[in-house]
Amino acid sequence: MVKRWRQLTVWLHILTSVGWMAQAMTLCVLLAVGLAADGSAARDAATSMAHVVDGRLLAPMAGVSACTGIVLAAATPWGFFIHWWVLAKFAISMVQVYLGIFVLSPTLTDAMTGGPTVRLVVGTALMASAIAFQGWLSVRKPWGTVRGGRRATGPSGPRWVFVATVLGGLAELTLALVLGHPLPLLSLILIIVVLSCRPRWSGARRLRPARA
Repeated sequence: MVKRWRQLTVWLHILTSVGWMAQAMTLCVLLAVGLAADGSAARDAATSMAHVVDGRLLAPMAGVSACTGIVLAAATPWGFFIHWWVLAKFAISMVQVYLGIFVLSPTLTDAMTGGPTVRLVVGTALMASAIAFQGWLSVRKPWGTVRGGRRATGPSGPRWVFVATVLGGLAELTLALVLGHPLPLLSLILIIVVLSCRPRWSGARRLRPARA
């Protein structure tokens, strides 16, 4: 049962990550169309649609993607600071989420009155590219380990961690569709609980040399 729910967590992480990238590409296209539009009506329509996509799809998918990624790192032997590719994905995700919340969304709101800008188009294109690069990292797993060629082994977290992650993530996506804006309260609570409980199961792990 633990394995099944862990696989569902991986599935949700992949689903929301691909969705995040797809919605970033959608925003890029909408904003580019609005930027190139001649009339104010077409420009306002494109910007308005981009704003809806950001609130109902992109932002909640970004939040759930980041949350599931953090849980998978914390509650499995992969860890945060053992493999370079995991560390790179974690760092990129944190930067992406920060820029999305504090830069992209407010700028997109301002564009509702001032119209889209080249900076918004470039920013959304870079966001989609960064997520695509993270997908490559997940497949290729380059650069080896951080800790001198050693990797962690041992049990994963308990089943409730993955159950709460899957159900909570799906609930957040549903709420965002209904409310029209993200509500990442469940993800924040889950991340705090998982990180605080992590030493209980991570302490049982032992390190062994990585295979050649």
